[in-house]
Amino acid sequence: MKENVFLFIPNLIGYARIVLAILSFYFMPTDYIVATIMYLLSGLLDAFDGHAARYFNQSTKFGAMLDMLTDRCVTTALLVILGLFYPKYIFIFQMLICLDIASHWIHVQSSLLKGGASHKKIDLSGNFFLRIYYHSRVVLFIMCAGNELFFCMLYLLHFTSGPILSIGGVKFGIWAALAWLTLPICFLKQVISVIQLMVACINTARLDESERERVNK
Repeated sequence: MKENVFLFIPNLIGYARIVLAILSFYFMPTDYIVATIMYLLSGLLDAFDGHAARYFNQSTKFGAMLDMLTDRCVTTALLVILGLFYPKYIFIFQMLICLDIASHWIHVQSSLLKGGASHKKIDLSGNFFLRIYYHSRVVLFIMCAGNELFFCMLYLLHFTSGPILSIGGVKFGIWAALAWLTLPICFLKQVISVIQLMVACINTARLDESERERVNK
């Protein structure tokens, strides 16, 4: 019996992520509680689709593309709303969107051109930082989760400082505290994106050089 890739369990999880993300987008300007819950649930499911793909032996190119595109669209939508909430920093958010999309797109294309089955299947002879980033699930989870959590905290801070904590007589909002804690992770994530962009450009250019060399011979 012919399998229907669209109905594979990890892809069904991916569709649920999309529905939750769209609901989050709708409520982002008005209801931060519902929006945050939907957004975080969508992100949480991202940690399960890969496990489901491996467990049920249902890893597919379609699923990999669906996962990557959902990640890019969800992050972009959140950065757009942050640009509206913090117009003073809109240039930064614009650059973050461009970096995120450009680095992942050219990375996927260069990986496919080199014969990779997925953008996460990095050649072990490749860049050290990208090898650690994509081959260590713990590192990948911390970097992606910390990056998204930082943006989520900025979003929440537009509406409320959150529960107030007091340590040593110093009071502070928990959302601000989490934002400061995840800021270094967000910064490192952008550094990795820059490295990813540069390496992908170099790899693609080398492929062009090799092809031109074969043609000229």
